[in-house]
Amino acid sequence: MAMMDKWTGLGSALASFFFLWSVVQNHIPVAFRYRLSTWGNKLVSFFSPYLEITINEYGAEGFHRSDFYLAVEAYLSDACARRARKLRAELGKNSKNLQVSVDDNDEVTDAFAGATIWWYACKQFAGSQVISWYPGEEVRRFYRVVFHRRHRDLVVDRYLPYVLEEGRAVTVRNRQRRLFTNNPSGSWNSYRGKNVWSHVPFEHPATFDTLAMDPDDKEEILDELQAFREAKDYYTKVGKPWKRGYLLYGPPGTGKSTMIAAMANFLDYDVYDLELTAVKNNTELRKLFIETTGKSIIVIEDIDCSVDLTGKRKDTTAEKKADADSDDKPKLPTDPDKEDGTKVTLSGLLNFIDGLWSACGGERIIIFTTNHKDKLDPALIRRGRMDRHIEMSYCRFRAFKVLAKNYLDVKEHELFGQIAQLLEETDMSPADVAENLMPMSKKKKRDANACFEGLVEALKQAKEEAAAKALAEAAKAKEKAEAEAKEAKEKDKAAAEATENREDKGKDSKMSNGEIKEGDK
Repeated sequence: MAMMDKWTGLGSALASFFFLWSVVQNHIPVAFRYRLSTWGNKLVSFFSPYLEITINEYGAEGFHRSDFYLAVEAYLSDACARRARKLRAELGKNSKNLQVSVDDNDEVTDAFAGATIWWYACKQFAGSQVISWYPGEEVRRFYRVVFHRRHRDLVVDRYLPYVLEEGRAVTVRNRQRRLFTNNPSGSWNSYRGKNVWSHVPFEHPATFDTLAMDPDDKEEILDELQAFREAKDYYTKVGKPWKRGYLLYGPPGTGKSTMIAAMANFLDYDVYDLELTAVKNNTELRKLFIETTGKSIIVIEDIDCSVDLTGKRKDTTAEKKADADSDDKPKLPTDPDKEDGTKVTLSGLLNFIDGLWSACGGERIIIFTTNHKDKLDPALIRRGRMDRHIEMSYCRFRAFKVLAKNYLDVKEHELFGQIAQLLEETDMSPADVAENLMPMSKKKKRDANACFEGLVEALKQAKEEAAAKALAEAAKAKEKAEAEAKEAKEKDKAAAEATENREDKGKDSKMSNGEIKEGDK
């Protein structure tokens, strides 16, 4: 009974203390209150061997969540959440997996190199009703990490960098990969959430297993991509930015876009589809590059059709003369919206690829695609900018076997010999071959024989059309040659007649002069 009275008295005393302290706090100046808090912390630290580090949710900018806080949250959800009693489940932004993290006001422990570390997920509300432009002012969330003072160097120099690296790796594994496209510069407004890039989830199913390409070539590209992904230290050692360029060229329908999707799926990268016609100048192009992230593929498709980057140089002398001649003529006002849509130059694009700005960030792949490699300026596609040129050509037999396995699950068939011969004699794109292998009708549904027979007929027809086209072109070339020969013959005849006429006139002139002289005598 005495013990019960003692605990009751202690509880009453504590309640009275906290009540009085809350009342006194309202009448103590803020500066003096902070001084008391400082003295209290010093007193506790004198007797306690433990240190604390606070990691706030919002950094110095105020508008964006701290990268370190997000990395810690991802790390704890992956490594320590199983030891927590209170959990919070949510589908994070741009994440494809459910994230289970430590809930507010809970504690978890972690071990690293023999040291025990305590993590606390904390939340504090503002002391009064405040209106703030910053998201973290009303409710302040932070992580507090506690450890023994003898492990200070271990935690600061090794453990926290380890948490940051592992947290980022977890974020990459759980993120939903995205396909970006650039917005027109007139709509850029960071305060209204109008960023330079818009994105949708990247869900293209292409892989190297389903890519219609020679298996040996695919294996070589896969090995190269794997080496690039693991070459961060090597690129640093040789003094080059961690990036690589690829030029994909070939006729339409040969799988250039599919190759890009297969690369992105293999590397687990985001894709930035850059539309050059929406970029007004080199400065905007640089801004777009800065806003891309690492672990990404930057794509400019059909670069020979986007802007005039074919290497043709304008006659600046003629332009200056024309401008000088028109200076004295009145000029009508122009509408800037109707002027040329882009002023991106070849120089600006070259700096985008491998200039100083290309070293901002890392682990990027830049890909150009074109149907006409010969139209591109050699400076744009030289080694060091486009490090590897990959020809995406017409479908041959080894690539056809990949399509047959993918579409019909057939590895061998009696028509393969005939198809192989026809594919060597006829140029047909993988897209056209695949269309003949797709069982889209009920009659051809999963019927490999019907699909292969249809492909044979399509190849024979393409072969006949190619032969007829070749004959027509040969006949046209022959007619052109005959016409040119006839024209040349007529010119030679006219020249000969002109020469003969001149000679006749010369003779007549001489005879006239002779008659005059004879008459004088």
